Amino acid sequence: MSLAASTGSPHDQADGQVQHGAKAHSDGGWGDTSHVPVQTRSQRFSSVNHSDFPAVTGLEVDWKLTPVRAVRALIDDELDGSQYPTQIEDAAGATIEWVGRGDARVGSAGAPEDRASANAWSSTESVLEISFSGEEPIAVSVNRNGLGSGARAAHTVVTAGKHSTSHLVLRSAGEANLVENVEIVVEEGANLTVVSLQEWDDEAIHLASHFAQVGRDAKLTHIVVSLTGKIVRVNPSVHLSGEGSHADLYGLYFADAGQHLEQRVYLHHQAANTTGRVNYKGALQGAGARTVWVGDVLIGRNAAGTDSYEQNRNLVLSEGTRADSIPNLEIETGDILGAGHASATGRFDDEQLFYLQARGISEAEARRLVVIGFLSEIVQKIGDPALEKYLQQAILLELEGTR
Repeated sequence: MSLAASTGSPHDQADGQVQHGAKAHSDGGWGDTSHVPVQTRSQRFSSVNHSDFPAVTGLEVDWKLTPVRAVRALIDDELDGSQYPTQIEDAAGATIEWVGRGDARVGSAGAPEDRASANAWSSTESVLEISFSGEEPIAVSVNRNGLGSGARAAHTVVTAGKHSTSHLVLRSAGEANLVENVEIVVEEGANLTVVSLQEWDDEAIHLASHFAQVGRDAKLTHIVVSLTGKIVRVNPSVHLSGEGSHADLYGLYFADAGQHLEQRVYLHHQAANTTGRVNYKGALQGAGARTVWVGDVLIGRNAAGTDSYEQNRNLVLSEGTRADSIPNLEIETGDILGAGHASATGRFDDEQLFYLQARGISEAEARRLVVIGFLSEIVQKIGDPALEKYLQQAILLELEGTR
């Protein structure tokens, strides 16, 4: 945990000013003050223009744990930003339409902080816009399948109008070589759940940046479920910008042999009396299975009365796997209710297995019970009984290696 001091503009270093007394030194070789590292998470550079970002080498803090060579085309190459086929379920009460990149709602939740996200932003021609309004609960599922193997960009904007209650599932399957941006705006008093479910083909590659703004007395439940795909990297960035706003950020992932699943979560408490909970859980099985979780929580100088906690838990089911788990917490005000973080990665508990077997349960069934029990905490947050049942079965198939 770091206690960050008050900082100036994120572009102070570009203006030639010295940031926190940092300056070039003999072993740094920075050359100019533009290379002074940012001092707090909120100061990261952002732009919608791909060319504004330096080339990615794989040594950068936000790329060093990602297989950059395998995703290079999505970072730098020309992308297909046209419309793609979608199947909409239960759209009554919601407005869903394709709009141009110049629509006023585009850019309302955030802007790219990395070169791949900016490439998608500047390449997208058609944006999928989803809006919820009214006080009657609305549930919608947007399904996409068969995007093809060509490098593609996508952009989605989700708006939950004032005092609305809505539940949205963004479900992806099939072939993909995709980089996308998802914007989420939760207006005053609204309650929105967004479930992002990744069930890609085995060779699919998917990079996603989610940006969310949560207004006064509003609530966002954001759930990322990544089960299949060769490389899947989903980075949610949530800003509690309205007083009394709340966010629950959940994640579930199951990495098999040779699979890379990555999540970089950022929760920014900007306004007073905000609350946030981050809880990601994952399982790893098979040689070369790799997961990355980075959790950044920033409690800003104006966020008095904040109550925040983040945690990540990983269950290792076999040898030859690797789980990186990095929680970070920055606090810029002392007037908070509480803040904390936790991380743990452990192998399958042989004592639990022995306990269950001693009561007449087979080894295979005991393993299923332990894994389901570990991951069910996240599944039960989804709020869709049919989808929860489906995911319970999908986890069992992952465990058995038959999916």
